[in-house]
Amino acid sequence: MGFWGLLGVASMPILQVLIISAIGAFMATDYLNLLPSNTRNSLNKIVFVVFTPSLIFTSLVESVTFQDIISMWFMPINIGITFLCGGILGWIAVKLIKPKPHLEGLIMAMCSTGNYANLLVIMVPAICTDNGSPFGDHVICKAKALSYASFSMAWGSFYTWTCTYQMMQASALKYNAIKETEELSNHANQNTHILDTNNDHIDQIMPSSNLTSQDIENQCIVQQTSVGNVKKKDGSISDKLVAMLKKIVNQLLAPPTLGSFAGLIIGAIPWIKHLLTGEKAPLRVIQDSMILLGAGTIPCLTLILGGNLTQGLRKASVGPTIIITVMLVRYLILPVIGIGVIKMAANMGLVPVDPLFRFVLLIMFALPPGVNISTMAELFSVGQEECAMLMMWTYLAAAFALTTWSSVYMWILS
Repeated sequence: MGFWGLLGVASMPILQVLIISAIGAFMATDYLNLLPSNTRNSLNKIVFVVFTPSLIFTSLVESVTFQDIISMWFMPINIGITFLCGGILGWIAVKLIKPKPHLEGLIMAMCSTGNYANLLVIMVPAICTDNGSPFGDHVICKAKALSYASFSMAWGSFYTWTCTYQMMQASALKYNAIKETEELSNHANQNTHILDTNNDHIDQIMPSSNLTSQDIENQCIVQQTSVGNVKKKDGSISDKLVAMLKKIVNQLLAPPTLGSFAGLIIGAIPWIKHLLTGEKAPLRVIQDSMILLGAGTIPCLTLILGGNLTQGLRKASVGPTIIITVMLVRYLILPVIGIGVIKMAANMGLVPVDPLFRFVLLIMFALPPGVNISTMAELFSVGQEECAMLMMWTYLAAAFALTTWSSVYMWILS
């Protein structure tokens, strides 16, 4: 497959995202007003609770077996490495460019989280069916490609809804705390200004040198409250551990994560799997129903992304420095790191000789940011417009970046 053939294959899923985003942006305009902010928030919650878990569950149950889980054991480690390296690079970028507080978690999420949802499922099987494919028989290659892509989507969703979710949540909490502090400070300054302007009237009514018993009592109450807050903040080590465990459990109980676990368990147990999949499966209607629900995930996510894009274009709140930084991390630094990681793993005998499996591992380092980041931005009401702007620019560049790195990776593996 030549460069232009690869460009066409890599561009297909990217163009799908851009076209549906454009439709979502048009639906959110004042002309149609079909996707206002409240509608996007409600639709986003449905995607989070219903559509995404259904998509992950059905993909795993259909395409992953116990043998696949054993043979592809390095894939979750590889995805974890992409998240770790991208997160570190994102943290360094935040320290260097010093963005607004509410954008810190978003930048780290953009740098660490790739699109494991639909790009690999479309792109890798398409490369297999091309006449110039270097991965052997078309039928066998396509079957393995779907299995690899589905497995990567499941583990990518797991990391996304644990690591990335934590980044976005921490950023939102920090931003909300800063906003509350600023509001309290502004309120206090306004009260001080009012007191200063009316100082002469107060002096005439009450002598400033003496405090009433009620004033003294109020001061004591304020001091006791502040001391109590300090004690609560300090806390004990056991309280902090309990709080951390609760946070981890809450993240593991997120609907997409539960869908991943359920799909892996049912896919790994043949007799349960045969109850749901296959032409003669007695519970096939359940699997078919969940497939219908899962099919709505990508379109709804992309429509929401386009709707947020309209506000982002109006506000233009993302500077070129942030956009270029995210692109450099995702399309230059991470792909180079990926070559070193996979070569080292191959030399140590950690990955099978299968060139298609190694290609999938490599291409994970060159994917554009995951669209689920926009879901989290909506859930926490932080950086929605900035997220849409970053998505637009990174996906415009993704077709050429994916094509270039796909060519490089196939040349390395040939």
